[in-house]
Amino acid sequence: MSLKETLNNLKETAVSRIPPETLREMSEATEQLCKSGVMESVIQTGTPIPAFALKNQDGAEILSDDLLSQGAVVLTVFRGHW
Repeated sequence: MSLKETLNNLKETAVSRIPPETLREMSEATEQLCKSGVMESVIQTGTPIPAFALKNQDGAEILSDDLLSQGAVVLTVFRGHW
């Protein structure tokens, strides 16, 4: 299975767990954001980003250049549930 297929499966599974009313509210909020023009200023898929350093779950610093030396990097932002 390709990465794209795996991610699509994860997305479908996650969306199926969201109550319909919540999903509707999320969709409306996303539509409002898109209409606001904010999407024009966000980093697009495939856009190179500057080198960065982040701490992992153990507090060790991880450099993007080190990760890139091993192959492609997928960066996601998880906001958590609050």
